[in-house]
Amino acid sequence: MGVTNITLITPPESLEAIDAALSQNPHLTSLPAPKPDILAPEGLTHQTGTGEIFRLPEVQATITGDFIVLPCDLVCELDGASLVETWMVEEAGLGGATGGRKETRSATMGIGGEKIGRRGGLGVWYQTKGEGSIKGEETDFIATTPLPPPLVPPPADSLRRDISNLVYTAPTDTLNDITEENKCFPVRHSLLKKHGRIKMLTTHRDAHIYFFPYWVLEMMRKNEKFESVSEEVLGWWAKAGWQDGLGDKLGLRDILQRPASSNGEDTGDSVLDDEVNVAALSSTWAGPEDSTDANISTTFASRVRDPDAPDAPLPVLGPRSKLKIPPILAYVQPPGPSHPLIKRVDTAPLLLTVSLRLARLPSIEDVGKDSASPYAHQAKIAHRESIPKKCRVEAENSLLAENVTVEEKCNIKESVIGANCKIGEGARLMRCLLMEGAEVGENVQLTGCILGRWCRVEGGPAKGDEKTVLKDCEVQEGQVVEWGTEAKDEKFMRFELPSDEGEPEDEADDDFSHDSTHAPLEEDDTSLR
Repeated sequence: MGVTNITLITPPESLEAIDAALSQNPHLTSLPAPKPDILAPEGLTHQTGTGEIFRLPEVQATITGDFIVLPCDLVCELDGASLVETWMVEEAGLGGATGGRKETRSATMGIGGEKIGRRGGLGVWYQTKGEGSIKGEETDFIATTPLPPPLVPPPADSLRRDISNLVYTAPTDTLNDITEENKCFPVRHSLLKKHGRIKMLTTHRDAHIYFFPYWVLEMMRKNEKFESVSEEVLGWWAKAGWQDGLGDKLGLRDILQRPASSNGEDTGDSVLDDEVNVAALSSTWAGPEDSTDANISTTFASRVRDPDAPDAPLPVLGPRSKLKIPPILAYVQPPGPSHPLIKRVDTAPLLLTVSLRLARLPSIEDVGKDSASPYAHQAKIAHRESIPKKCRVEAENSLLAENVTVEEKCNIKESVIGANCKIGEGARLMRCLLMEGAEVGENVQLTGCILGRWCRVEGGPAKGDEKTVLKDCEVQEGQVVEWGTEAKDEKFMRFELPSDEGEPEDEADDDFSHDSTHAPLEEDDTSLR
């Protein structure tokens, strides 16, 4: 039981870099077992949708049971064991059933509780407003309903108190398009009829942390229109729980109520008798009554006739059980600075904000390994003895990695400085992020800036008319910023222009083959999120 295999799925062009990092980076080589495997499917690119990834043959062959999906840009302090425990209590297979492939057999459905509405999924959403919020950060619209109260109250530290049933989810941009087109937000009557208490949230974001039973992989394989897991897979799944007939259109009846094979081989459904509700036998079961499970017989209208025998009455179709859709649950993290950090770091402003927040964490040498955060460093300053006396570094909210050179009269506040960086004499850094090998010259002033790997900001004399002052700027990897540059909210980047037709690229004029520019940062759309 538990997590037995970890697989990193990456495009083939990134395979070499990831493999080198896993074998050389000390932060990755020290990770506990099980060690991750790398899978690079041939048809995978950086533009492939998340839903399409799970239809690739290599990925289908890799997943053999219940699985967890995590994004590559996630920073999460929440203990994963608490999420696993919550999902297993609420939705995991009865008797340890995973519903996956067993050697040469196909997926066994039904023995884990699929027919009684169990074996659902779990997703995680976090608040984007409050401390560390970023203007224009991506958000999602979600609608949830409360779960039935358990007979036994959950412990005070349990996540069960913040677990709800997801009934609708969509990116905020999609929500804005719907409301703009309809001049309102349309709500189906069937949703209100099924759920009387609905909470709608507009300031949360999908963390892309999913606990899925195996049958979800089958659903994604059958529905080729699903391009995104967060939008299409979760969106259609959530609506299928209250929209009659949608589950059949998605092919869920064939997945969840799979009949016996044509050769008579048992597929697993007969392990539990249909008349026995194992979950209801639990002393803590508080699920709904089975009054809606009555078999439904289908008859034709009187005007319908068989064209070959118009006078013969049409037979009544056999009873068809009502399809129960296992729910998709949502852990919506409550607001407040005391809760663990959960963030998707997929933009430069988020990278800076999260890096500075992690820099404020106490180091392991200060509070001990047992009390330290999983993201805490061994020491705030890797080589404290290398810092000159005539220099100020606020260690309580800064991080200095190995082999960092800091000269005299420097002032460093709330900054993260990567390995092999060099800070010139008299430089001032405040709320900055310097990646590996970045160099800041003498008397340079940086505020809220991000410097890429091996870039350089040239320095100059303290006295004189020229000075370099950058505020809220980004400097691309390998770029050089000349002395005397004053800029705010700009990007310094290097790009290549295409050479003239018939002229070799390496012989193109240097002024055009390699150019650098700094352009104002465009503000993100600030529509309702």
